[in-house]
Amino acid sequence: MAHHKIHDETWTPIPTAPHSDNTRRFLRPPSTAASLNLAAAAAQCARVFKKIDPEFSSRCLVSSERAWQAAELHPHIYASGEDREGGGPYGDTDVTDERYWAAAELFITTGAAHYVKSMRQSPHYLKVPTQAGGGIASFSWSNVAGCGTVSLATVPSNLSRSDVEYARSNLVIAAKYFLDASMRSGYRVPLPAVGGRYPWGSNSFVLNNGVVLALAHDFTKQRNFLEGAIDALNYILGRNPMAKSYVTLFGTRPVENPHHRFWACQANSQFPCPPPGIVSGGPNSGVEDPAAKAAGLGGCAPQKCYFDNIESWSTNEVAINWNAPLAWLAAFADEKAQESSARVHAQR
Repeated sequence: MAHHKIHDETWTPIPTAPHSDNTRRFLRPPSTAASLNLAAAAAQCARVFKKIDPEFSSRCLVSSERAWQAAELHPHIYASGEDREGGGPYGDTDVTDERYWAAAELFITTGAAHYVKSMRQSPHYLKVPTQAGGGIASFSWSNVAGCGTVSLATVPSNLSRSDVEYARSNLVIAAKYFLDASMRSGYRVPLPAVGGRYPWGSNSFVLNNGVVLALAHDFTKQRNFLEGAIDALNYILGRNPMAKSYVTLFGTRPVENPHHRFWACQANSQFPCPPPGIVSGGPNSGVEDPAAKAAGLGGCAPQKCYFDNIESWSTNEVAINWNAPLAWLAAFADEKAQESSARVHAQR
C-alpha cells in the first residue's frame, strides 16, 4: 500500500529552506485512498513513458498493479481526518471514486478483464460530477471520479464507441452547468458561488471547470465552450474584481507573496521570491487565517476575499494539484491560438 502522506510533526516556520528543516518528519500510515491514487497515476505513467523510457514505464505498471491489489485486499483503511498538525489531514472515507479512477486507468493501459468489471460495476461509471469541492466542480482532491471518465472519453482504448460517446456527453452536460454559472457572473467565471461563498482554493476549481469546458469544445466544436474555457483563464490572469493576476510574474499586477516556506522573500530578503507560473489558491470566503482577518477581509464579497501576503495561507496558498489545471488550460489556449493563426494565414 501507499503511505497517505509525509510531513513534519509540527508546522514548519516561515521562512525555512528544505536543507535547514530540522523538525522531525514522519510517514503517516498507509491508506486505501493513497494506494488507489498511486494505482491510477502510475497506470497513466506506464502509458506516457512507454516509448520514452520503457524500463521506467514497466516499473510504473508494476507499482500500479501492486497498489491496486493491495487496495483490493485492504479496502477500508481510511486516513484520519484529525491528523492535521504539521500538514493538512486529507481524510477521506469514500474511496469509490479513487477505485473507479484506478480501474479506468488500468483498463486503458492493460485492457485486462478484471479492471473492466470493476470499472463497470462502479456507481461512477462514465459519470461526471458537478458536486466535487462542495457543489462547484468536477474534480477535487477528495473526488476524483471525473478523472476516470475524462480518460475514458479521451484516451484510445477497447471501450465501445457508444460508451465513449456517453462519457463525452456527460462531460458536455457538466460543461453546460459551468457555462451557465459563467453567464450569470459579471466576470464570466465558471464557478457557482454556493451559498454566496467561494471556497478555499477557489482558483483551482475555476481552472478545473475550465478544463471541462475545453474538453466539451473539443468534442462538440461549439464556440461557446471555447469562450467559457478562455473566460476561466482570463479570470485567473486578471479579469477579476481584484484586477490582479493570480499567477506569479504574469500580468500587470501578479501575485507577489504566495504562502510558501522557501519562496519567502517577503518574510526574509535572503530567501528567493517565487518563480514565474505559480497560481494562488485565491479568494476564500472563510477568511481562515489571522493575516487575512487582520487585513479586514471579514464580510468580503466572494471574489474579493483575498490577501496577497505570505502569511495568508487560506487565500494565498499554492499547491501542485492547483498548478496542474493551469498548465493544462494554458496549453489548450496556446493550441487554439495556433490553430486560429494557421487558419488566418491559410486565408491570405
